[in-house]
Amino acid sequence: MNLTIRPEKTKDYRIVEELTREAFWNLYMPGCNEHYVAHILRDHPDFVPELDYVAVVDDKVVGSIMYTKSYIVDEENNKIDTLTFGPLCVLPAFQRQGIGTALINKTKEIAIKNKVKAIIVLGCPYNYCKHGFKNCIDYQISNSEGKYPYGQLVLELEKGFFGKKKWKFFYSKAYDLDEKKAEEFDKNFQEKEKKYQPSQTEFTIAVRAYLG
Repeated sequence: MNLTIRPEKTKDYRIVEELTREAFWNLYMPGCNEHYVAHILRDHPDFVPELDYVAVVDDKVVGSIMYTKSYIVDEENNKIDTLTFGPLCVLPAFQRQGIGTALINKTKEIAIKNKVKAIIVLGCPYNYCKHGFKNCIDYQISNSEGKYPYGQLVLELEKGFFGKKKWKFFYSKAYDLDEKKAEEFDKNFQEKEKKYQPSQTEFTIAVRAYLG
């Protein structure tokens, strides 16, 4: 497999939206809206263009990672900038071949060079713990409501930075979607069947689970 990780280009935009749709379709809900997220992120002020990368195999774009700005606040109301990625996706036919790992590693290296303290995501621990992510409770980083979600995961880039303080995490408002606009956007793509599959139930359980 001839794999290249490179920055996304304007000509990739629609391709990335299509592959994002394929990767997430019926995974967490009947249908998906992650391709709409990819579409609107690029024009949002929290979007981080220098971390917008695609994976290419034999001249075919098969994976994508996008980042937004996020931040944490400590008990003294000190604000520290962090990063959050999503969507991160790989076409189903190319999954389990290290492509997602390559996208994470490439962008993580850039974040470290830019002295970012941490990458914080909302996702499945199974997918990210192998990359060094830990649950937020391990660093005492709650969500904005003071809870520790099962799927709020932290990759500490500056070891020991969080210390013994307590923190709250705030993700970008870019992820607060207008569902009606997402539905309208999906009409621009080839029609696909929306249906239930067990991963959707697993997802609804995970997003309601908290630690501590």
